[in-house]
Amino acid sequence: MHETMTTSPSDRGLVDVLVIGAGVTGIYQLYRAREAGFTVRLLEAGSGVGGTWYWNRYPEARLDSESYTYGYLFSKELWEECEWSEHFAGQPEIERYFNYVVDRFDLRRHIEFGSKVNAAVWDENTGTWTVRDENGVEHRARHVVAATGILSVPFIPDIPGRDEFRGEQHHTGRWPKTPVDFTGKRVAQIGTGSSGVQIVPAIADQVARLSVYQKVADWLTPLNNRPITPEEQAGLKVGFESIRDTLSTSPSGFLHEIVMRSGLEDSPEQRREFYEAKWNSPGFTKLSEHYYDMTTNPTVNEEWCAFIAEKIRSIVKDPETAEKLIPKGHGYGGRRPPFGTGYYEAYNKPTVQLVDLNETPILRITETGIETSEGHQEFDIIIWATGYDFGTGALNRLGVRGRRGLELKKHWADGPSTYLGVTTAGFPNFYFPGGPHGALGNNPRYSGDQGDYVMDLLVHARDRGHDVVEVTPAAEQEWTDLVNDSAGQSSFLESSYFYGANIPGKPVKQLLNPTGRWKLQELIRESKDTGFPAFTFSKAPEKTEA
Repeated sequence: MHETMTTSPSDRGLVDVLVIGAGVTGIYQLYRAREAGFTVRLLEAGSGVGGTWYWNRYPEARLDSESYTYGYLFSKELWEECEWSEHFAGQPEIERYFNYVVDRFDLRRHIEFGSKVNAAVWDENTGTWTVRDENGVEHRARHVVAATGILSVPFIPDIPGRDEFRGEQHHTGRWPKTPVDFTGKRVAQIGTGSSGVQIVPAIADQVARLSVYQKVADWLTPLNNRPITPEEQAGLKVGFESIRDTLSTSPSGFLHEIVMRSGLEDSPEQRREFYEAKWNSPGFTKLSEHYYDMTTNPTVNEEWCAFIAEKIRSIVKDPETAEKLIPKGHGYGGRRPPFGTGYYEAYNKPTVQLVDLNETPILRITETGIETSEGHQEFDIIIWATGYDFGTGALNRLGVRGRRGLELKKHWADGPSTYLGVTTAGFPNFYFPGGPHGALGNNPRYSGDQGDYVMDLLVHARDRGHDVVEVTPAAEQEWTDLVNDSAGQSSFLESSYFYGANIPGKPVKQLLNPTGRWKLQELIRESKDTGFPAFTFSKAPEKTEA
């Protein structure tokens, strides 16, 4: 484990670019800013790098994007030096990768760990930001890049008695570094999303009893992970340029090939064979390499869902449990599809029980367990696999105030308004690549597009002697309207967390970019080619007076 860097208060001078968050986007933004000649600093709340892959260290946490498509593409040497052991790497390997990158490019000396930001205030007079962390340390910066991520604020439902429980409680997004001992323990897991389905089979053989509380069943399909063979490793190295070019232009950010065929062009027998191949294919190919009309053609979607339901019934021995695991009310692609290994099989173990919260709601947490409408059960450990405040959660908690003291949280009270998912009007020199209204697909790929755009914008301003960069309200409105009006292009339902529907009181608004990555890239190119017309540029007031 790397040591935390410490500095004295006198070291906190004005920097050109201050990055918040040492995840995949923040590390890349730090690297790009330094390489562009800006003075830089990065503030990270944790004691290590990796963002999601620092905090999510629960059992069997792993990627469901292919490992080599998730990493960085800016260095051929880095690509050749880092060999992923599996097609879908586990958390320890991912965390090691980010630590290697930070040290390989000498970025650690620019990072201050244990520095959780709770205020960022724009100073009209100097054209700078004052950023304060929870330690009371203030940092000044010309530009702030909040690379805080879309899945970084854990959500735990407000269930009565939660603070009274005397056993262990852990959210998947804030898992302790010390391994949790499940041996012989009575465990309750609340939630069955992407993280929940990874944990269940990982601990099923260790526990005395595991009760899984499910609110909504999802169309889970196998991850189909496996080691990367030596031959595949050699192919990845030789194919770097081709892979990089594909990932830089792919609409999904994957190496997957779109199937330009309607499901109805095939016979029922051919479709059955195709579905079987998809079931056995890796990860997101079940969505990105399916029939192109799988999410839009009800006949094809319903048939694919019926195929998955048939698989569930064939795997899960108890018919009642199998029916609970089959989604009702939404088709494949209506919610973010999870991928698992041995998830359905785990319910065949005598130690694992599925509880449908629609039939058996939780009434309260007690000192010793959970009381539902059917009675009380005692537990030693409660796992909260209940998701995140997606998209805007982290940004709304930074205490950001822009012009005339405008709070970002209030500016977004009815949902986010952005320009290209990177900035918002009234908050000069403030950017959030990888935040709301980005593209739709493999996160590092579209946040990389946005990060590159931010750096091009900052270099453009610097080269012309400008200190203050601000998007116009008209440009912000145009992009936000486009995002909201294009909701019909996305298969995701408004009941999903991609609209914030999982957070009580949060406005149900589009948090993704349903127009897709190609549209985002098209508008980025147009903006750069025409001198960033959506922005106003000026000198800082103090410099103007001087």
